[in-house]
Amino acid sequence: MIRRGPTLEDVAREAGVSRATVSRVVNGVRNVDAAIQDVVRQAIERTGYTPNTAARSLVTGRDPHPVARTETVALVVCGAGDAFAARVFADPFFGRVVSGAVTYLRGRGAHPVLMFAESEAARRQVVDHLRRGSADGALVVSIQADDPLPSMLAAAGVPLVLFARPPEGPALSYVDVDHHEGGRLAAAHLLARGCRRPATIRAPRDLPAGEARLAGFREALERAGRAAPPVVEGGFTVESGAAAMRRLLAEHPRVDGVFAANDLMAQGACEVLRERGLSVPGDVAVVGFDDSSVAVTCRPPLTTVRQPVERMAAAMAELLVGRLQGASVSPAHLVFAPELVVRESA
Repeated sequence: MIRRGPTLEDVAREAGVSRATVSRVVNGVRNVDAAIQDVVRQAIERTGYTPNTAARSLVTGRDPHPVARTETVALVVCGAGDAFAARVFADPFFGRVVSGAVTYLRGRGAHPVLMFAESEAARRQVVDHLRRGSADGALVVSIQADDPLPSMLAAAGVPLVLFARPPEGPALSYVDVDHHEGGRLAAAHLLARGCRRPATIRAPRDLPAGEARLAGFREALERAGRAAPPVVEGGFTVESGAAAMRRLLAEHPRVDGVFAANDLMAQGACEVLRERGLSVPGDVAVVGFDDSSVAVTCRPPLTTVRQPVERMAAAMAELLVGRLQGASVSPAHLVFAPELVVRESA
């Protein structure tokens, strides 16, 4: 029987740090604290670990598209509740994130691994898995403003990049879209097509992105001299959009334009308007947000504010790979511009 030699995992356990941290020390990446470097080197001596020269070339720049030594990156999707995973697969937004990140990573020989963090226990499992060095870093997509996972991963020394600006906590790299400008674009379009009584179906109140979209929408109306719009909260689902539209019609029957904070809620709004015998956009114009596949399949097809999710996810992966290669130490922030895509609903 062939006995294997000491591995990075052995060194990581001995040193009490992540596998990724050991990898950075072994390969001379400079963004590791000197005290941690000493701990890792002592663990290397105790375990007798010898670096693999061929694998080392993955992070020293000899390969034109290098990634860290496991060649594995975790794509962590965070939410809440037992049904969260099912919701992820039903929401086209998450599919676009996965597509953009996977396309970039696979083009560079990296293997993405999808992980869910829908509970406290699941978050601990993710942190423990990554702390052991099972992946070189993490791409984190969270729909919770108070999600503790990014801070937990940062404290564990795991390299990570977030999809969406974190509300607070440690300085972390992220990509995002200008949500405020997206709300402004929606309001400007409804006003330009003659809507006099626009309303909005907002995102859940605890989401910073949703707050920014609402603020942009309101400010654009205010600058145009319009009254504050009626606002009803939705939950990013077709059903919540339908419920919000029913409430809007009950409380504001003369509404003639609706901005929904995502395409799924806009679809729900369109379905209710058809049920009530109202034409879209003849009686009520509808604008969504995302430009997901729903925007094309909706009847009528949705005018929507496009956020370039695939490009954003690819940029997120590029930032992480760059950090793993030692190209950047300071957190990087990329904010993309939204674009109005005009279709039949408005």
